[in-house]
Amino acid sequence: MDETTQAASPETLDSIHHLAIEVQDVAASVAWYQAHFKCAITYQDATWALLKFANTSMALVIPAQHPPHIGFVVDDATRFGNLTTHRDGTRSVYVNDPDGNALEMMARENTRVG
Repeated sequence: MDETTQAASPETLDSIHHLAIEVQDVAASVAWYQAHFKCAITYQDATWALLKFANTSMALVIPAQHPPHIGFVVDDATRFGNLTTHRDGTRSVYVNDPDGNALEMMARENTRVG
């Protein structure tokens, strides 16, 4: 670890809010994850679901709605672009990292971490 990493405290680090994986059938996938893991349904409809685990959340998304991605809670998410308000009240913008991975940059307000 370098000095910068050692000096960072959990309060100063950005948070991973969720990871999103692509599924073909949201209801069937929710049933499978609940049968195999201890998790709670935070939200579910026909197009996506959010499952809460002890240390993070996982979104199950259908291809037509969202790309597979990692959602980060960051200060000043607008520095990444114009934010869109989603049906769950969160505000975010999707960007790609240098390798083309989809990232959702979520505004800290109205977002519960984990």
